[in-house]
Amino acid sequence: MSTDRLAGETPPEQEAAPGTADAQTPEDTTAPGADASASEASSDPRADATPPEHSANPDADATTPEDSANPSEDATAPDGPATPGADATTPDGPATPGADATTPDGPATPGADATTPDGPATPGADATTPDGPATPGADATVSEPAPAAAGDEAGTPDSGAAQQPSVSASAKATADALAAAVRAVESGERAAASFFNDAPRSARPAAPAAPSLKNARDSGASTPQGGPTGPAPEVAPRTAEEAGGPARPPVVDGGALNPAGAAAPAGPAPAARPAMTTAPGIEGVRQVLAAGGAPETLAGPAAEALGERAAEALSEDPWQLLGVPGVRPEQADGFARALLGPACGPGDERRAQALVGWLLEQAAVAGHSALEAAALRAALAQRSVPDPDEALQTAIADGAVLVFQDAIEEPGRARPAAGDDEEEQPVRILLGLDRFAMAEESVADGLARLLNTFEAVAEPEQDTAAEAEEPGDGSDGAQPAAADGDPSAESAAAPASEAGTAGALADADDAPHRRVHPSAAAWEAAAATAPSPSAAELIRTAAHSGLVAHTGAEAARAEPAALIAAARSLGLRAFGATHTENGRRRLAAHLTASAPDAAAAGSTDPGTAAVTVSALLSGQQGPGRDADGALALDLLVVLDAPQLDLETAALLVESLTDGTRLVLSGDPAVLWSAGPGRLFADLLAARFCPQITSRTPDFGPIGELVSGIGIGELSQVEAPGKEVVIVPVRDPGEAVHRTVQLVADSVPRALGVPADRTQVITVGHGGAAGTRALNAALKERLNPGPGRFGGFDPGDRVAYAPAPGRTVPGTVTGADAAGLHLDCDGSATVVPREQVAAGAVRHGWALTAHQAAGARWPAAVVVLPGDAAGGLTRAWVYTAFSRGEQHLSVVQGADQALPRAVAEVPVKERTTRLRTLLQQSVQSAEEPSAAG
Repeated sequence: MSTDRLAGETPPEQEAAPGTADAQTPEDTTAPGADASASEASSDPRADATPPEHSANPDADATTPEDSANPSEDATAPDGPATPGADATTPDGPATPGADATTPDGPATPGADATTPDGPATPGADATTPDGPATPGADATVSEPAPAAAGDEAGTPDSGAAQQPSVSASAKATADALAAAVRAVESGERAAASFFNDAPRSARPAAPAAPSLKNARDSGASTPQGGPTGPAPEVAPRTAEEAGGPARPPVVDGGALNPAGAAAPAGPAPAARPAMTTAPGIEGVRQVLAAGGAPETLAGPAAEALGERAAEALSEDPWQLLGVPGVRPEQADGFARALLGPACGPGDERRAQALVGWLLEQAAVAGHSALEAAALRAALAQRSVPDPDEALQTAIADGAVLVFQDAIEEPGRARPAAGDDEEEQPVRILLGLDRFAMAEESVADGLARLLNTFEAVAEPEQDTAAEAEEPGDGSDGAQPAAADGDPSAESAAAPASEAGTAGALADADDAPHRRVHPSAAAWEAAAATAPSPSAAELIRTAAHSGLVAHTGAEAARAEPAALIAAARSLGLRAFGATHTENGRRRLAAHLTASAPDAAAAGSTDPGTAAVTVSALLSGQQGPGRDADGALALDLLVVLDAPQLDLETAALLVESLTDGTRLVLSGDPAVLWSAGPGRLFADLLAARFCPQITSRTPDFGPIGELVSGIGIGELSQVEAPGKEVVIVPVRDPGEAVHRTVQLVADSVPRALGVPADRTQVITVGHGGAAGTRALNAALKERLNPGPGRFGGFDPGDRVAYAPAPGRTVPGTVTGADAAGLHLDCDGSATVVPREQVAAGAVRHGWALTAHQAAGARWPAAVVVLPGDAAGGLTRAWVYTAFSRGEQHLSVVQGADQALPRAVAEVPVKERTTRLRTLLQQSVQSAEEPSAAG
């Protein structure tokens, strides 16, 4: 590892950091895992009205789930003009991160001792929140809206409003009982089992199950109580949900939010304003927005989020504006005040219900699929909801929030045996949205289905015995299918017809397909020719299990490729799916290397078996779907499995027919998915299926450095070829200058890697050395121009976010009336003008670690400014440092915050239910055998 300057590097000039003077001051907000971004102190809904493609996407203005406490993840964006609620907002926090974070030159290695005190102070302007599942409540540290006039805030609910919904006596009683039971369980006064057995059910019926989630769980311990056992309650139609878009707080019509018939709240009732008559369609939405002082540009997103009745919904319940991506509570309060006048107050029941949904949605942005009841209650209190308990009671009774119990694992305590009801296990009470609850349950059901419907390898006269074999050969987990067995004893029984399937590829995917069942001897023969012992072990395990988890770093990707090649040689329809196009190309190269004679034999190019997850699900790549709508394949290997969020995983698992083999492969040390959940980590922790750990290390100085980081050690490595270079900096301005110098001059001159093959990675979008500042400086140096196409010029490197959690790197080739034209990894893409204006395209010379996950470049420059300390974790450092194939430069300004993060902060935890659901599935499978 070297701290020497690369060839041609010159001393920095403090004034030569273009792009660092504007839009780099974080606002004073601590949004909970949400949009730490961007004009959160402005009450104008325009200030951060990001589109659905961006709102929950860390590639956009939302803080990434792993870095939700990061002060600079997205702390900057232009503030929008004030709306009628502008007086209710918190003033901007103008402190610039890192302004006084000047330190002496950094250490020669990432973990070397510095001469400054440990841990540079993170600017208070960012006011990052403590880690933990209660993060959404931290959002409330922003001051709550003040009344527009002295008489506006009487603290009395709007009992006189013409459309104010009310709660029926029966629903109220149900909610009161549920809330009391939740508190009793949390305090230990009641057993969790008594609550879930005795709590009254919601008086509101459940809606029919969604057709796409066909495997709703019915386990008693995980069934939602106090709410519907299926999908969301009946609400007005929402176009965005029907189209698969992100769910938003339900639209109400009349008393849809709560059953009618509750007594009017105490206190004087303000005079109700006359009902607004709105025009049909989107014109009506514009009319309501204009009446509330909100920009008409929100009409489209509002109609998409709230459905055909958006105008009526907004006029009846102005806080439904929180369902529009990017709108914050302060802005919705201002909008409501303008519409309702004196009838508006912080205790309005509609406001409380909208905040419950919004807080859970923001928790999902931070990666949580559910929140503890106490955390949600505290978050509501911090948002000035007078009675958080009552708000949760109403949400539970209405079915907008589901209640779950989750067992708490205690170190050293044995798991209760099946059927043991005497011992009470500690539990926590979780609240969540049905959208994510159904996704987790669908994933758990689907994975169990793949295990239970797996057909053992074909062996004449020994099929029954083969199915009864136990897992072996080093594989872990409770899985009912057969294990490796003894292939030497089975080889003589292999049918000749199946032996003849070697070399035959399943290319006719559109024709009726009869599933091939290779014998154990055929699988063993394929394993014997594997390129490494780990690859052979993976092939043997996949032969005898419907679900396998495989872990390993970059070099281990050759092992899933060997499995795919072996399965295709046996006649199976086998494919590998990656998170990015960059990963797909690397997998295709491994597949080609695994079957070098395939092209010569006239077979299909092995590289065609490599696809991306998004293209596989959409049908753009891969085998397509059969007559029943399932993916027409026999074996699917998903690489980059840690990047799978819950909803994508649910769609993927539901698309696999019974008997399909699924292998989830990935590096458990990298950042988790951009969306909610931690599927791969939960699967490994539950020990639900056989697990294969690769013994193939990553070689070279970068591999050695990253391997040490993975176990919490940041050590110096020898880099004779300047594979790893540390560049100490004193402040963010110098960090920007050195980064531009490295990309444009030093790395190309010393190592021969051109600027367009070098990727800059930093902690967040905002801040003096965030992606915005770095991209502005890099554009000025590498491709200067006026930005005549919506801020972009031909030749600009960009990052396009077509969907949450997905980043597609590309280059601008031009623009016309249709939109911005991009070349994305050789594929021509046109981004509509509306998406460009909404921020779906950013400059891409510099990315966040979440945006870079799943891809690698010849050279990577990782920028660690002093104000980035709050966003550093071991997983972040591991992911960022492992993006370079040949060279890694670390612009080090974080001092001791870097080694401390590697040693002490493994990951920012998420609250999920999948691990519990998988463990309950294992216990359920064990009960019949124990009874027998």
